[in-house]
Amino acid sequence: MGVLSGYRVLDCSIAMAGPFAAQRLGDLGADVVKVEPVTGEWQRHVSAGGAQGNRINVSFLSLNRNKRSLAVDLKSAQGKALLMDLVKSSDVFLQNYRPGVAKRLGVDYETLSQINPKLVYVSMSGYGEDGPYVDRPGQDLILQGMSGAMLSAGREGEPPTAAGQYLVDAIAAYNAFEGVLAALLHRERTGEGQLVQVNMLDAIATIQMQELSVFTVGGKPQKRSAEPHAHVYIRAPYGAFATSDGYIIVAFPPLKKLGEVIGEKSFLTMDDEADSWSRRDEIFAKTRERLKMKTSAEWLALMRAADIWCGPVYGYEDLINDPQVKHNGTFIEYDHPTEGRIKAPGFPIRFSKTPSRVERGAPLTGQHTREVLTEAGYDADRIESLRDAGVIYTGEN
Repeated sequence: MGVLSGYRVLDCSIAMAGPFAAQRLGDLGADVVKVEPVTGEWQRHVSAGGAQGNRINVSFLSLNRNKRSLAVDLKSAQGKALLMDLVKSSDVFLQNYRPGVAKRLGVDYETLSQINPKLVYVSMSGYGEDGPYVDRPGQDLILQGMSGAMLSAGREGEPPTAAGQYLVDAIAAYNAFEGVLAALLHRERTGEGQLVQVNMLDAIATIQMQELSVFTVGGKPQKRSAEPHAHVYIRAPYGAFATSDGYIIVAFPPLKKLGEVIGEKSFLTMDDEADSWSRRDEIFAKTRERLKMKTSAEWLALMRAADIWCGPVYGYEDLINDPQVKHNGTFIEYDHPTEGRIKAPGFPIRFSKTPSRVERGAPLTGQHTREVLTEAGYDADRIESLRDAGVIYTGEN
C-alpha cells in the first residue's frame, strides 16, 4: 500500500508538467485516472528525441505509468456528465489547460467545487491565470529564456546557455506535486478542499532564490566573463575542464591547495575571496591549461586525496552504470504489455513503511474506460451506448 493509497486523482493534463506531477502521485499509490480524448492525448502521437515505441511512444511512456486511461469526449454533453459523476468520488483534479479553457469546458474550480467541496483542484499554467501574458504559450525553453537563468553560466558574448533537460516543466511538476500533498493535509485537518494554482514562470524564478537575492539584496550584477564559468555568482575556478581524455568538474577549491595539486605556483599566494573574483578568467584559464596534462582518473584521484571538490562529467551510459546509482536503485525496471522491458528513473523519495512501486505501465488509450465507469456505477448497456455514440473509447480496437 502506497502512502496515497485510497486517494483518486483525475488527471486531465497534457504534455510534461501535469502528467509528471500526476505520475508522482501514482507512484505513491494514488489511483490516477488519465482522462484523455477518445483519440488519445496529444503526447501519444509525437516522438521524443526521434524515439518511437510500439503502441506507446517513449515520451508518453515515461510520464504516465501507474495510471488508468479513461478515453472520453468532454466536448459532448454526455462526456461532460460522465466526468462530473467521477468528480463526486475523486480527491484531486489536475489540469493544465490554457487559462479560460477549463471554464469554457465547464470544469473550472468554481463548478467542480460545487459538486465536491472536498476536491483539491490543481490548475497549472505558463504565466498565471491572468495578466498580460495569459495567452502566451507556456513552453519550457521560452520560460528558461525569460527566467534569467540562461545568463548565469557561459561566456560573455556567446549565446545564452539552456539547461539540458526540460527544467521548467520538471520544477512546475514538483510544485504541483507538493501543492497536492499540502492541500490534502489541510483537507485531512479541516475537511475542506481548495484551489491550488501553479505557474511555470514563478516556478523557475523561485528556484533561483540565492541568485536573485545576490542581485536584489547584494546588488551584484549578473555578469558573464570571458571564460565559460558554470555560474556567474560562484568564484573561480568553477566549471567543466578538459583533461587529456575527457572532462571533469572542479568546484571552487582553495586556490593554494589547487595550486599545489596541479602545479600552478601563481595560485599559492592568491586570496580565495578577493582574487577568485577579480582574477576569475585568469584563474580559469590557468586551471584549464594545467588539467590538459593528465587523464580524468588521475586528476580525480589527486584532487580527492587533497579534499578538493571534483567529479566526472558523465553521459547517460556512464550515469546508468555508476556504482552509487546502482546502489541507490535510481533506475527501476518493469514489463509493459506492448513496449517490453522498461528501464527508467523511479520515484526518488524513500518511505520506510509505504514505499512507491509500479503497479502498471503507461496505459493504452481508453484501456481502463470500462473499468473506471463500472466503478462509477455505469452498467454494461450504458457503457456500450456511450461507446457506440463515440462519447467514450474503450480500447478494444
